[in-house]
Amino acid sequence: MEAALKAMSDPTRREILQLVQHQELPAGAIASNFTVSRPAISQHLAVLKSAGLIDERRSGVKRLYRTRVEGMAELKAFLEMFWDVRLSRLKAAVEAETKKEESCDDNAKR
Repeated sequence: MEAALKAMSDPTRREILQLVQHQELPAGAIASNFTVSRPAISQHLAVLKSAGLIDERRSGVKRLYRTRVEGMAELKAFLEMFWDVRLSRLKAAVEAETKKEESCDDNAKR
């Protein structure tokens, strides 16, 4: 998990993930979207691959890259953990406020 989070900390790698999210692309096509060198993109791809966020497949002389669903699902589950806690707290706060308002309304009617 730590490798995936570290990989996602770089904006170029996040852009690469967006590029290969819906389609498999060769390294050259990925590199053409950036101003950095092809070797730099290759390093970014290696980091994403070692973090389990992308898959690499050879097709002839080309290497094709695509998002690794399992790696992204693991990362998503980890991040959702934080949202679940926050949403539970928000729900509890709203429910407490609603009960408080209902109690005030009941007292005002008496």
